[in-house]
Amino acid sequence: MNQKLTNSLIIFKALADETRLKIIDAIIDEPKTVSQLVEVTKESQSCVSHQLKTLKEAEIVKSERKGRCIYYSLADNHVKKIITQTFLHANHKGDE
Repeated sequence: MNQKLTNSLIIFKALADETRLKIIDAIIDEPKTVSQLVEVTKESQSCVSHQLKTLKEAEIVKSERKGRCIYYSLADNHVKKIITQTFLHANHKGDE
């Protein structure tokens, strides 16, 4: 398999999880800390941290330390476009 397909597969596998999609939805417009993501997802801190690790490894999410807190956000504008288009498509499918 060529590198483009391999990298695409990594991204789609990382997106194929409800908790990870909840995290992405929560940070699509503004960065959040793990504590904030725990509240939004209703998952344990350990679970959220594990899912963030997977998203970081797939280069979907990045982290930035501000003082004592680490904030998580989407890695770049390409990722935001992919996610936004996916959410729009998912909403559109119900309209047919």
